[in-house]
Amino acid sequence: MELNLTLRKMSGIIQGKLISATPEDKITSFVTDSRQVTPGEAFWALKGKNYDARQFIPQVLKQGARLIIAQEEGFTVPANTKSSFILVQDSLLALQALAKYHRLNSPLKVAAITGSNGKSTTKQMLLSICQTAGETVANLGNLNNQFGVPLSLLQIKPDHKFGVFELGASHPGDITETAQLAVPDVAILTNVSAAHLEFFHDLQTVYQTKTEITRHLNFGGTLVYNADDAYLSRLKTEFKGKSLSFGFTPGTDLQVLETPDFSFIYKGETYSLPIQLERHNKLNAAAATAAAIALGLYMENIQKGLLHFTPMPMRLERVVKKNVHFILDCYNANPASMKNALEILGRENASPRIAVLGDMKELGSSSAEYHRQVAQQLLANHVETAFLAGPEMRHAYEALQKNTNIKVIYAPEAKQWIPELKKALSNGGCCLVKASRSMNFENIVKEI
Repeated sequence: MELNLTLRKMSGIIQGKLISATPEDKITSFVTDSRQVTPGEAFWALKGKNYDARQFIPQVLKQGARLIIAQEEGFTVPANTKSSFILVQDSLLALQALAKYHRLNSPLKVAAITGSNGKSTTKQMLLSICQTAGETVANLGNLNNQFGVPLSLLQIKPDHKFGVFELGASHPGDITETAQLAVPDVAILTNVSAAHLEFFHDLQTVYQTKTEITRHLNFGGTLVYNADDAYLSRLKTEFKGKSLSFGFTPGTDLQVLETPDFSFIYKGETYSLPIQLERHNKLNAAAATAAAIALGLYMENIQKGLLHFTPMPMRLERVVKKNVHFILDCYNANPASMKNALEILGRENASPRIAVLGDMKELGSSSAEYHRQVAQQLLANHVETAFLAGPEMRHAYEALQKNTNIKVIYAPEAKQWIPELKKALSNGGCCLVKASRSMNFENIVKEI
């Protein structure tokens, strides 16, 4: 990061109390990991619900930290220290205030993406497109929450022309918290589906949360949304600002065509890109394309960017190991992405088709029903064998007990059936591996 702020200026931005003998010293960067503090470095001691980085302040002082930003309540500045301190009311809100200041004082154009599925892939596609036109900054890894977004925004440098940031949400209000920091020139809504229902409870609340982003568009900004989505299609009448819709639905601003390659119609002209994408990724590519148009980029940028796009790990990632074609989709799981992944498996020619599935987390009271639906999806996509693990996936197992069209192996933990899975894969085939992130299903492939 390149902040270039005096301690006095920074303390004013974050409304902190400066304790320093050198208030005109400049700060250019800071770290939040005490292990990374080197002599002369600044340390931001974040305090969350389950942790308090202030406990590491004595350690970082010994490491030579010259500035500490910390929450004031319950904290006393060590006596006889030569280091500077900025004490704030709330360490997270202070971080967010600095991130918003930094974003608003940077001339780049910002695109922010949210939705139940496809955020990361759309982000990577749009990032690849923007990089053909200039220096571009994006989220660090999967830092898309109230802590990660401000840290990502603080990576903006003077030479950046574009910023592409993914905004995640698991509770109502989450998008407001991060979108008001990003102040996007373009906001992208990918879809609304059953994810984090333990906290959202219903799809209407998911819709209301995701569309919070529309209230934080920069002046003159553009909303890009999926017209195929039953909820987001409402935005055609509900949103009164500038917008671009995308989807397979005829009449959308950017209409995707049912062709083997990625083809679409925009402003009456047909464009075709020689890339092979699954149907869901055509929608992600359409979202990135519409966003790129809204950012003022050209079709040559879009084509070049999408042709050089590299899929993210564990998002329908293809891996061949010991003559088995694996489809790794274990970064996360919800009902929509599970259905999509099983449909992709069903279209595979390699046999046998084997599904290795773990729990879809955070579905609340709807969890049992959504896991029972997995049973029907396994049958509809002609999966020969299913290996299921986790307390929630038991519902799918029980729903398949009397069905003779599929062989089902269930255990509370995946390690209990790995020997049998190895045997089932001994002659090759295609194997889908999918579960929520906390299930760590990528480790299964390592054991094959």
